[in-house]
Amino acid sequence: MSKIRVGVINVTGYAGVELARLLYRHPDVELVSVTGRSAAGQKLAEVFPHLADIDLTVTAELGEVDLAFSAMPHKASVEVILPLVERGIKVIDISADFRLKDAGKYPEWYDFVHPAPQLLQKAVYGLPELHRAEIAMASLVANPGCYPTGALLALAPLVNEGLVSPDIIVDSKSGVSGAGRGLNMSTHYAEASDNIRAYALEGHRHLPEIIQELEALNPGLSLSVTFLPHVVPTARGILTSCYAQPKEGKLAGGKEELKRLYRSYYKGEPFVRVVDQPPETKQTWGSNLCLIYPAIDPRSGRLIAISCLDNLVKGAAGQAIQNMNIMSGFSETAGLEALPVYP
Repeated sequence: MSKIRVGVINVTGYAGVELARLLYRHPDVELVSVTGRSAAGQKLAEVFPHLADIDLTVTAELGEVDLAFSAMPHKASVEVILPLVERGIKVIDISADFRLKDAGKYPEWYDFVHPAPQLLQKAVYGLPELHRAEIAMASLVANPGCYPTGALLALAPLVNEGLVSPDIIVDSKSGVSGAGRGLNMSTHYAEASDNIRAYALEGHRHLPEIIQELEALNPGLSLSVTFLPHVVPTARGILTSCYAQPKEGKLAGGKEELKRLYRSYYKGEPFVRVVDQPPETKQTWGSNLCLIYPAIDPRSGRLIAISCLDNLVKGAAGQAIQNMNIMSGFSETAGLEALPVYP
């Protein structure tokens, strides 16, 4: 199979540079174009010395490609993607601009009116564990948010089987890189180091995405989801703890039945591991893995599902490449076989 020509739009952000790192060693891909207006005209190695082996110059505009990854911020991403879609180029969008099916939610959650609502139904939500068949046929994939990836993978088996009551709590803790590479007072070293903070208590932008996909798994459930994110003083990683009450009479077999359910649901999934001990963020650093630990509180009977992933890999660039592999007919694990970095 011949290699496809791919490009990265906005390589200067954390997701963009992670895409370049992973794509360079992909056996079925030729990375031919990287854009970044702030670094246009510079060699990629000048901007990111750790990518010295990639002999590319950062440009302001995308060159000729078969498939493009957009790592632009929300609202700006849709503007660069529309001309590509019109030209028939396959696109994987890492922003939120095509994740929500209801165009009316964009003004509420992202402060802009979506300029191409007709494409929202065409775009496929790029969580392979839930939408693999649709991704394989897609020309436009909306890469999931990092928080929703962890939450959805933790909760999908329970919601799909209708085992939980509607009230669900999702508590997530993310490394500072989740805020992006731009300057921000809250991500300065003196502010973020030795500090943990909760934010978006009135509603995080990823909440409608989480609800949309959970309700699609089981339309009969009318869910009430509380999502509370936190920033913790680490560069990478997301640890998500989900809580729900089982429906009466469900999961009478306790913890062992719960583990069997999760292992059956994720059987054969190349990047999801149902583990026997609560996972830690460093166990996923640099990898496309998501580790999941389901449990039951013996005192309250409450279900607990913990997930752990690298927000820049399975939460962004790695998942985007996983989607590209599916769209292109490559091995799903191609370019993503690296084990986690430790410590």
